[in-house]
Amino acid sequence: MSYDPPRPAGRLLLTPEDDEAPARTARLRELGLGERPEPALDAFADHLAELTGAPYAMVNFLDENRQFFAGLHRPERDVLNVDTAAPVAAGAGERVKREVGRCLERGHGFCPYVLARRKALVLEDVRDYPRFAGNPVVDEYGIRSYLGAPLVDSTHMVLGTVCVVAMEPRPWGRAGLDAIKTAAADLAPRLELRGPGGLRR
Repeated sequence: MSYDPPRPAGRLLLTPEDDEAPARTARLRELGLGERPEPALDAFADHLAELTGAPYAMVNFLDENRQFFAGLHRPERDVLNVDTAAPVAAGAGERVKREVGRCLERGHGFCPYVLARRKALVLEDVRDYPRFAGNPVVDEYGIRSYLGAPLVDSTHMVLGTVCVVAMEPRPWGRAGLDAIKTAAADLAPRLELRGPGGLRR
């Protein structure tokens, strides 16, 4: 299993094109995914956060218009409103950060790159890569580190990602890469075996 690290770029690149978005949207609807939070996927995100030591973990489905975290782990999840990005108070001269909610704009974050590449993406410090350092989530949410892998179903469609983020640089290393790839490979087939009540544990 090889990993092709992203190369530093001299300029900010736009979010990669996603020609599969219409087909993915139809597939997600067929599977009943990406419309609502799911307790089993929240539990999966909790496990992923514990496994990697990350404060945030997500099971993310991307359609034509948005990203939706059907599984989400974050600090104080029971206290904060998980359906909106709520502003967090800042002192004079400080940037106002927002909390991660269930929805994210289609072009924000790093998961769209995972979809386009169809392979895991490791960013130990996003500021090391101009392509990623200018992403809105860096300033708006304070995200500094990312680790994600694609969820590929039996039709070879990339449905979304499993990912973790941190607010400081993280040396994810080979162990982190292996963990995120294993998590994606474990979850993807289970998404297609969903019963009427949702994901089977």
